[in-house]
Amino acid sequence: MPIAKSSYKTLLLLSFLLCGLFSFSQNNKQKELETRRQELRREIQKINQLRAENKSKEKSQLSLIEDFNYKIKVLNNLIKVTNQQANYLNREINNNQKNITNLRDELKQLKEDYAAMIVKSYKSKNEQSRIMFLLSSENFKQAYKRLQYIKQYSDHQKEQGEMIKAKTIELQSTNLNLSRQQEDKKKLVAENKVVQKTLENERKQHKVLMASIQKNLSKYTAQIKQKQREADRIDREIDNIIKSVIAASNKKAGKPTSSKTFALTPAGKTLANDFESNKGKLDWPVEKGLVKLGYGTQPHPINKSLVIKSNGVRIATEKGAKVKSVFNGEVTAVIAIKNANTIVMVQHGNYFTAYKNLGRVYVKKGDKVTTKQDLGEVFTNPSNGETILSFSIFKESTTQNPANWIYKM
Repeated sequence: MPIAKSSYKTLLLLSFLLCGLFSFSQNNKQKELETRRQELRREIQKINQLRAENKSKEKSQLSLIEDFNYKIKVLNNLIKVTNQQANYLNREINNNQKNITNLRDELKQLKEDYAAMIVKSYKSKNEQSRIMFLLSSENFKQAYKRLQYIKQYSDHQKEQGEMIKAKTIELQSTNLNLSRQQEDKKKLVAENKVVQKTLENERKQHKVLMASIQKNLSKYTAQIKQKQREADRIDREIDNIIKSVIAASNKKAGKPTSSKTFALTPAGKTLANDFESNKGKLDWPVEKGLVKLGYGTQPHPINKSLVIKSNGVRIATEKGAKVKSVFNGEVTAVIAIKNANTIVMVQHGNYFTAYKNLGRVYVKKGDKVTTKQDLGEVFTNPSNGETILSFSIFKESTTQNPANWIYKM
């Protein structure tokens, strides 16, 4: 029995909708992977750029190891994402190849059915045959049914023709997609080979450097411990300032100064809520930068038995980089610590951001600052050419992971 016209159109529409949804999901996944891959490629370009700028400077062994470790990590991530993308494309290619086989089979059957229908129609196409078919009816009801059948048969012929046309277009489109996917996969595989060679070279240099360090490990262990002591000293200073600001706010509000939480004004509460609502969307404190050291407690890459504690992140940036406020607030302190570079602290309600290792400062205590406003300039070490900003976020005196707050950190 021929398919009803409404049923045919419904099935065709559902088929297109399902294909469209599947294609949309596939495209979204591919776009996510491609976006991440391009981000990693840009990160490697930044690493290479910073290396080139500091090429004439003699870096310490510790700094060089940090550089190698960071680049190796990014290269590994790039290879991983590219492999995911290639594997995903491979699944799409296999699916499209199956679809093409199925579409060809469907198209072949449709054409055979259509050809048989045309032959049958040709044999009984003369007007006399149709009239005789109607006149031979036993009654009016049967004649009406036969007339409807002739019309339905004619409509079915047209629908078969439309279906053949639609399937042909779908097959052509799938073939084009397949060719594009195969070409994309070739490019990804070729690019990954280049990245793998780069990674291999970085690992060789890393191995040579580590062998040199291991010969005098006690010396470098002492340096690491000294750097950690300096970081701890700066962190204690920041902690004392935050506690004094909290105590002052409570004293002003007539509350116990021993309280560890702020007595915020209505304006302070609004600012804190705005800051909190922008979690994950805050601006970077520098225009261009790479996170060389993440937040938290972690083993040192040179001596795994040594644990280093980081209350924030260390960002490598370019010489002369401006430090920017990540959000609206008020400068709580501009701190000059002995044997360390200047620190600027900005308060955002009951939140604080700290910008350490500044060579120049453009603000003073009490200044109101806005998002992206320049606070100063990152200090560049003249001996090794490194420009490193240490950046921290606090809620009251509790440290926060900046990666959870800064956009795509």
